[in-house]
Amino acid sequence: MTNQYDYQVHQHFFFVGIAGTGMSAIAQYLRGTGKKVSGSDRLFNKENKMLIQEQFEQQGIQCYFQDASGVTPDVDVLVVSTAIEETNIEYQKAKELNIPIIKRSELLASISRTKRTIAVGGTSGKSTTTAMIFHILEENGVSPSIMSGAGLTSLQEKGLPGNAWVGKSDWLVIEADESDGSIVNYTSEIALLLNMDRDHKEYDELTALFKTFRDHTTQRFIVNQSHPKSKELSVDKQYDFGVNVSCGFNGTDFKQEGFSISFKCNGEEVTIPVIGKHNMENALAAIACCQSIGVSIADCAKALSHYRGIYRRTQLAGTANGITVIDDFAHNPAEVVCAIKACQTVGERVFAWFQPHGFGPLKFMHKELETETITVLRPTDALILSDVYYAGGTVTREVTTADVVKEMEKKSQQVIYFPDRKDMIPFLQQNAKSGDVILIMGARDTTLSDFAKEIVKALA
Repeated sequence: MTNQYDYQVHQHFFFVGIAGTGMSAIAQYLRGTGKKVSGSDRLFNKENKMLIQEQFEQQGIQCYFQDASGVTPDVDVLVVSTAIEETNIEYQKAKELNIPIIKRSELLASISRTKRTIAVGGTSGKSTTTAMIFHILEENGVSPSIMSGAGLTSLQEKGLPGNAWVGKSDWLVIEADESDGSIVNYTSEIALLLNMDRDHKEYDELTALFKTFRDHTTQRFIVNQSHPKSKELSVDKQYDFGVNVSCGFNGTDFKQEGFSISFKCNGEEVTIPVIGKHNMENALAAIACCQSIGVSIADCAKALSHYRGIYRRTQLAGTANGITVIDDFAHNPAEVVCAIKACQTVGERVFAWFQPHGFGPLKFMHKELETETITVLRPTDALILSDVYYAGGTVTREVTTADVVKEMEKKSQQVIYFPDRKDMIPFLQQNAKSGDVILIMGARDTTLSDFAKEIVKALA
């Protein structure tokens, strides 16, 4: 790669849309290393500040409404995501002031080149696996840094957003995002490929991206031998992980009791306070990674026994009258299926609600959504859908939730459509009983965790 951006030459970074998960993690990391950081977001308000806005300001990150008032000549570089269009007022202001403009992925790639980076890739499970790796290394005295796609409960309890931390060592754990193609830019010492499902991109394109991801790994590339697509990219099976397969880190004897799973990794007992068989695979990936750094399987298991979890990943929102409400980030068919399966082991019935996170993603994944999600429903379960979350901007609405529901209803009578999600609450009040689970699923919409809590309150 030529003309690579070097973040070390700049001191003042301004982030457009700083409250976004990917942007906020890098912003906090840079601030933690001593850089000057400021940023804007269309959701910021001077009078009624958002929690994340207050948390930024406590870290010394100056916040602005997205009106270009913060883009001043002392800004060294403007950081944008792929969602920011050139017509954006702050993008235009930076051009007028001759301030360099870089993509978020370029900045993260530059940071990764200066650290001993562990990059976690795959179409699902990245945030959880990243958090588990960080937790294991932190518990075992490695003191790593992290930039994640979700807030770690252990860091949120420190009053932080929870998706970034600057440790004392050279180790850095990051998520490598395939959705925008930026995964090819990262240089990592250790890289993991968790899975490869059709999400955002077709399989041939995903394979090409993950091959480049593998080729840019300098020491160890670890893949999931249980996943038919990812195992094709294996370098050496002794590094890999999987469930009931021949590989370096083999998981067996899976059990789930309440909100806890247990299994054996190469015969070593592992118990984690999370739900779902998919979390067994995430944990095996984390163990395979950390063992390569020198942490034994036994020490990994000890750390994972008190893993605290992350924001909106099968997270308990609350209970009311024996009904459990779980909040989850699932936003593609494979993740929706995993979340429903995890909740089925906890609840006698599952009311699984899903809000598609955009018209573009829904157009891409609607066929899998229409077929795969209903196949995992038990006779007592229900799949509830509401209208697409619309975040603004120019977008075509070729496929709607109503279209998807119409197709689903041809195959199943367990699909229910509430265009406005608030209309679902009276239905749940009338139908949910003690022992049931209500599962809230979706992405991008920052109000979803509040909605889950609203449901808990309405059921009380």
